[in-house]
Amino acid sequence: MFEELEKVRQECENCQKCPLGQTRTKSVFSSGIPNSKLMLIGEAPGYNEDMTGESFVGRAGQLLDKIFESVGLSRKTNVYICNTIKCRPPNNRDPLPEEKQACRAYLDKQLEILKPRIILLCGKVALTSFIDTPLGITKLRGQWFDGPYGAKMMPIFHPAYLLRNQSKEKGSPKWLMWQDIQEVKRLYDSLDG
Repeated sequence: MFEELEKVRQECENCQKCPLGQTRTKSVFSSGIPNSKLMLIGEAPGYNEDMTGESFVGRAGQLLDKIFESVGLSRKTNVYICNTIKCRPPNNRDPLPEEKQACRAYLDKQLEILKPRIILLCGKVALTSFIDTPLGITKLRGQWFDGPYGAKMMPIFHPAYLLRNQSKEKGSPKWLMWQDIQEVKRLYDSLDG
């Protein structure tokens, strides 16, 4: 598994399938621990990720780590993290359809190699990459959907969105995220291996 992922990571590192290959500092293949239980798919690398080559390392990544830690999970031991695209779009804009398409083979290989049983779709871009719907993340977050290789997928709020919405009152985005991560942990604990 590790050798296969490393081979795909190296291909990704040299990728020039779209113009983002010309403007990136580093491709951002993944972070966390490769495993078949839990994968989080984010949107696209931001500035900090482009500089380091790792997923979710800025303020949003720090909040994501706290969210996982609140239920006893960690990217060091339980979570594999990747993005729909592997290079930073200029000014952190949403990826264009042709950029998502150019990068999709890398994401599909990550899914094929790991066959995660739980997939968290973190943010709008990840959601629409897997679920064809006119509904937004606010309407679909916290629900389970059937995913590739028999996985259960749940859309969740992006931690950057939570940073902009500080309230923890019942019904607020942070409160909803707390409900969602507890549901994820329940399913995670019910899985063998």
